[in-house]
Amino acid sequence: MNFKSRVLLFTFLLWSAGLFGRTEPIASPAPASSVVQNPTTTSDDSVGPILLRDESTEQVLALLERWTGKTILRPQALPAATFTLTLKGSVTKAEAIRALETLLNLNGIAVTPLDEKFSKVTALATARSEAPELIDGSTLSLPPTGRFASKIFQLNFLRVGEFIPQIAGLLNPGAGSPPVVFEKANAALITDSVSNLQRIETLVARLDQPQLGGMQAKFYTLHFAKASDVVNKMHAILSGSLQSQLGTATTYNADDRTNQLVLISDSRQHPFFDDLIARLDVKSDPNTRNDVIYLKHAAAKDVASILSQLVTGQNNAAKATGQAESARAPVAPPATVVTQGPGNSITTTTVPAALGLALEPTSQFSSLLTILPEERSNSIVVSGTVDDLRLIGELVAKIDILLAQVRIEVVIAEVTLDDNATSGISALGLKIEGNKLVGFTGAGAGFSVTNGVITRPGPLDLAAQISLATTPRKSNANILSVPNIITTHNKEGKIFVGEQRPVISSYLNDTVATGATGTGYRSTVSSKDIGIQLSVKPLIGSDGSVQLEIKQEVNDILGDITIDGNPQPRIGRRSTESFVSVKSGETIVLGGLQRTSQSRSTSRLGPIPLIGDLLGSRSQGKTRTDLVFFLRPTVLTNTPADNIGALQQVEQFPKEQREKIKQTLAPIKGS
Repeated sequence: MNFKSRVLLFTFLLWSAGLFGRTEPIASPAPASSVVQNPTTTSDDSVGPILLRDESTEQVLALLERWTGKTILRPQALPAATFTLTLKGSVTKAEAIRALETLLNLNGIAVTPLDEKFSKVTALATARSEAPELIDGSTLSLPPTGRFASKIFQLNFLRVGEFIPQIAGLLNPGAGSPPVVFEKANAALITDSVSNLQRIETLVARLDQPQLGGMQAKFYTLHFAKASDVVNKMHAILSGSLQSQLGTATTYNADDRTNQLVLISDSRQHPFFDDLIARLDVKSDPNTRNDVIYLKHAAAKDVASILSQLVTGQNNAAKATGQAESARAPVAPPATVVTQGPGNSITTTTVPAALGLALEPTSQFSSLLTILPEERSNSIVVSGTVDDLRLIGELVAKIDILLAQVRIEVVIAEVTLDDNATSGISALGLKIEGNKLVGFTGAGAGFSVTNGVITRPGPLDLAAQISLATTPRKSNANILSVPNIITTHNKEGKIFVGEQRPVISSYLNDTVATGATGTGYRSTVSSKDIGIQLSVKPLIGSDGSVQLEIKQEVNDILGDITIDGNPQPRIGRRSTESFVSVKSGETIVLGGLQRTSQSRSTSRLGPIPLIGDLLGSRSQGKTRTDLVFFLRPTVLTNTPADNIGALQQVEQFPKEQREKIKQTLAPIKGS
């Protein structure tokens, strides 16, 4: 293109920009490729259309000087850049100035007004230190532009130390150093373009609100449920991701004094809580029931103790098992939860993996079960769920049963031993195998003995059996007692044959501290059992076998001994403990509790005591005795058959006495 053509094109551009023949700044010539169509005539306050293509910084600053009427001060070096701008149609000077200021800002150059005559431009990174305009008041009334300015943001509710890092990504990255934070004043000085300051001010207006902004308190008076129970149930229902949707500001607490539930939440959540609380506050049957189980045979205290230990042990074992299974459970992968928020917005939340699967410990009994004994009525009071009552009822039915009973016939005989006898059993001529009486040495009228088996119609009581064991009955045996014991399974029965002797157990000196003597000593006397004591605890098997734990103890007076001037008896003590097993009806023989006693005698000759004693004869002897215990346990069947033996013994009584006993034992008519 020749020189004349270029002059014509430049003149056309000036006319198109509305600058020809006017005092507005003239844009530098556009390249030949720039095309302007439909040029319009503009007023004095408008310019355009404008086309800039790859113009230099100097050309843009020259346009800015002409349109603002200010002298622009600039440093020796500015960031190198080329500018392209297209403004179609006519625009006001203010709009064109905003466009150029924003265009310079985008290319790393900041425009800072100084006064009515001057403005300055600097590199964007150093604009903060060049005292940019400080805007006092709101920036929202200003037109948005890329012009650099500063503003102090004073926060009322937000913490400036937390707010500034959150908006750091919204600031111009080329602005250099970050905002200046004033922690004590809870304020920050931010230097950026006016448009950015406007956006930050809008955010502050929206976010710098009280934390309870929009929150409202609502009180729910409950009619059936307990407030704390409803709150606990709501915590269980609204846990996890549901709680995150409600927000951390939403709280609900119980006031048991007034039985109210206090809710603090956004009013938009109230309908949700209205429905949830209404469905939880309904009339329902209690979770627990109470029942009284009357016992027929067992003791209430013992049954309650057994059941309580069983329930406690089982629940503890189930709890320990549940914890162990939870520790071994695999870790679940993170879950993604998609929720829909206000305005149909979609939120995706990643829930961290749980540490283990929540396993519910399984147990037969609930933690609500309570068992108490009521000894007055021999019953147990049970409180728990319906299943608890059913299970306890089944257990009680199996525990509260009539235990097997046993009648133990006992014969205690004292046998005098001669020099050839080693025990009372051998002296009586009894045949014993394993403590069991299995044979006799003799026969009697009306019966015969073959290998220890008595053949005689009807039962024979133990005392009669032992009395007929020898013929004629030996004079060296003396039956001391023939008691009977009736006891139940695992319940101890006792027999005592003897007397009680007073024994001084302690002395109290009555002498006072001054040395005066009172009555001397005062004695405390207690009673001492002297005689034969037998205790038997049976364990009855289902096959008719009986295991007997037998304790024998014999106390004898051996003489006297003087203690502190008081004669005291010398007591000889013999005791044994045995554990034997027999069948019902077998006889057990226990012996070996021997005692040796010495005796002296003198016969007197003549009436003079001393001379008669000296001239008379004297004798002394040693006597050995052995206590032999005969025991015959018979398992009772709890039927009339248990009384056959006693009734047959009654038949041996005189007729008048026999009829009286039968009349007494006969059942009352109509009963």
